[in-house]
Amino acid sequence: MVDEKPNRYEHQDSLPIPTYEEAISSRPSSSSSFLGASEVSHDAERQGLLSHVPPQPRGYEPPSVESARSSLDFLRSSGESSTRNSTEELRREISQMEEDAEIQDPNSRANRFSKRISSLTHSLSSINLPFRQWIPSGSYIWARTPSLPERFHFRIKFNWIIVIRIFGIFLAVSIVWLLFVSDLFSFGRGRRMNGTFPPSVLRTYVQDHINAENIGKYLDYLTSLDHVAGTKGDVWMAQYVEALFKSAGLQNVGLERFDVYLNFPQEGGRRVAIIDPPELAWEARIEEELAYPKDFEAKQTMVFHGHSKSGNVTGPLIYANYGSREDFKKLADSGIDFKGSIVLVRYYGSQGDRAMKVKAAALAGAAGCIIYSDPAEDGFRKGLEYPEGRYMPKDGVQRGSVGLSNWIVGDVLSPGYASLPGEKRRDSKDNNPGLQTIPSIPLAWRDAQKLLQALKGHGKKISDAEAIGGVPDVEWWTGDSKSPIVHLMNEQIEKDREPIYNVLGRITGIEQPEKSIIVGNHRDAWCFGAADPGSGSAVMLEVIRVLGELVQAGWRPLRTIEFASWDGEEYNMIGSTEHVEARIADIRRDGFAYLNVDVAVTGNDLDAEGPIFESALYNVAGQVMDPTRNKTFREIWDNKKYTLNGLGSGSDYVAFQDLAGTSSLDMTFRGPAFPYHSCYDNFEWMTKYGDPGFQYHRALAQILALLILDMADKPLLPFDFNVYAREIKKYVADLEKHITTQQQKQNSNKAAKPNTKQIDLSNLHKAADIFVANAKAFMEWGKLWQEAVDDMDGFESSGTAMKRMSHNTRMANFETNLLDLEGGLPGREQFKHIIFAPQAWNNYDVAYFPAVRDAVEEGEWELAQRQVEKAASILEQAARKLVT
Repeated sequence: MVDEKPNRYEHQDSLPIPTYEEAISSRPSSSSSFLGASEVSHDAERQGLLSHVPPQPRGYEPPSVESARSSLDFLRSSGESSTRNSTEELRREISQMEEDAEIQDPNSRANRFSKRISSLTHSLSSINLPFRQWIPSGSYIWARTPSLPERFHFRIKFNWIIVIRIFGIFLAVSIVWLLFVSDLFSFGRGRRMNGTFPPSVLRTYVQDHINAENIGKYLDYLTSLDHVAGTKGDVWMAQYVEALFKSAGLQNVGLERFDVYLNFPQEGGRRVAIIDPPELAWEARIEEELAYPKDFEAKQTMVFHGHSKSGNVTGPLIYANYGSREDFKKLADSGIDFKGSIVLVRYYGSQGDRAMKVKAAALAGAAGCIIYSDPAEDGFRKGLEYPEGRYMPKDGVQRGSVGLSNWIVGDVLSPGYASLPGEKRRDSKDNNPGLQTIPSIPLAWRDAQKLLQALKGHGKKISDAEAIGGVPDVEWWTGDSKSPIVHLMNEQIEKDREPIYNVLGRITGIEQPEKSIIVGNHRDAWCFGAADPGSGSAVMLEVIRVLGELVQAGWRPLRTIEFASWDGEEYNMIGSTEHVEARIADIRRDGFAYLNVDVAVTGNDLDAEGPIFESALYNVAGQVMDPTRNKTFREIWDNKKYTLNGLGSGSDYVAFQDLAGTSSLDMTFRGPAFPYHSCYDNFEWMTKYGDPGFQYHRALAQILALLILDMADKPLLPFDFNVYAREIKKYVADLEKHITTQQQKQNSNKAAKPNTKQIDLSNLHKAADIFVANAKAFMEWGKLWQEAVDDMDGFESSGTAMKRMSHNTRMANFETNLLDLEGGLPGREQFKHIIFAPQAWNNYDVAYFPAVRDAVEEGEWELAQRQVEKAASILEQAARKLVT
């Protein structure tokens, strides 16, 4: 059941793996050395304020500069067989690729022109003005100004200076006129203003140099110790990622600090036990077996729920299947009283959100909730369990947050504003809509088996196959108020202001440096976190390394690329949300897109969410081969007629999409169930079952890197509004069906008052139709621009370039224009997007037009109609702004 993990890094010999009491009591000795979000604005970043050496946590030994750098030595700098060892060799390699591109396309004026000016523009690539390189310097002009004989100097000194000044003014005005009126030095696709690399060369270089071996070594390091948010292990990994950001040559690299509410388990503070009748007395082991007993002894993450309620309760045990509201209602209708009970439910099923299982139990009257991992969902009933197979072993426990992220996202004590160090405003934990009201704890089925067996003969025998789980040797009964009494204790450590740290870095663009493509992955994990989130972190780090090589060779994107390693995602998407709330105005104005990679790989099925990116992702998928199926991923998608769904919740895109209105994408390679949020989600699991050889990690890194290039470096943003409009039409039709279904449910409920009011969606249909028409007209401009550039042999006039940049800004603003900034979702005002938000009763699933759905599900029909009209008005205005 256990593996021995080699001790791969010598400096870990002295690394004390902390207990949770030690971990949460230790923090950087000088909080002022870590910067809050207000210090990572564009102005601060330009001044280099993020560049610092973080202080050391007490009793903790992070890598020194030398050891951090030496830990990067294992990385290959290029492709599998590269022998390149210097930047000059890199440039020669890229130069050869350019020559190859010219041979393949000998008539390409762009390639020939780029080749001629490569040596000149390389040193000027970081200058924002594309024409700056042709302006003569003052020293150049002065050196070539004819001098007068010395005897005339005194008599005409004053007049000569005036002549020089007038000549200088005339020269400057002439240059400006030449550049902006005559278009002699027009900039555009034919002659790139940002360097000397044709797009085909960039794409080829990126694909050839993404290295699977590097990705594996990143992941090996990232899983070398557990790193729950707020612990020493988390700080260690933040410093490791920061060193890699710097090694890749990113700009303005540093840590961004927020002080947030976190909870942690404590030794002796958790208990699940049958205490009555005495003959059934038993106590759960709770903890998993040690994944690496020879390396870490007892130093792995204890079993607990993030954002759970502290409590010490007893009550009769009742089994409630998946813990959905329907499950509780069905049992209550059969006469089972939940008041004061301890409810046992299983993960997944009809209620996929663990937090809502606990909330449903509380609303039913329960005193506590236990959630166990059933083998029918992720264990031996699916296949061989770890270590013989990929599935959850009998002692495996799914940790996770039970914070109500669909009600408050980010720090639950500061909804709507950032938890900066020193921020005095704090909400109370009492009656907080983002926190639970009853204690909960997760269990392995090894322990749940004893509880289920103890229910025999109590309540009603279960005959419904949908309610019977996969735990062996159990006769399934519901339990009731006379069931055995269970003691549930969850006494924990709670910190109202625990530091967490995002790691930030950027590649500054040269055409629109203020506009950003943001790429993010969270770093914190519930234990070792190989799949979640280490696979995504390793992919992003390799993409950063390869793009960093291009930067060293002189390349710069048109728009800025920001990279972020988020902290605190597992608790409540905290790090990313606080970052967005701290920069909300900047991101709404200048955030062009957010690309998210969380669990990068657990299988080989490419999946993505974010419909506006569909065409761009299809294009990229057509350039990357599936490692095992001899097809491009586009061919695989074409065969399935695959489309991108809307974003729900559960990862760091939430704040960008739903709060800031930044178009967002999430992508992954999905596979069957795995030891999710367990300490068995480790490096060995990934190398044996998740992705042996890291070939799908490499494929996702290629896809991500190519997409970043398209988003940051294509003259026109590759958003497809025709696809988006098509999908929104579907969302309206789906909403109409949902309303009909809910009305039928209410009318069939004899206890409820019949509903005779019909929801009128005509204005919403009209708004969707306007968007379809305007999207088509808007996308036509891109075709006209391409034709104009082609007619000029790849060149673009300055006037056309300004219109193109305005066109891009309109694209990015569309998502922001879908925000209800005057209100937000009723009861969940932190969420502003009228189309996307997490469901009120399921954090992971998307709810299209969430304000309408919330009202409909609560039977608030007049409120639902008002929300329909508001959504229609906002959508129509956003659609009209595309073309006016």
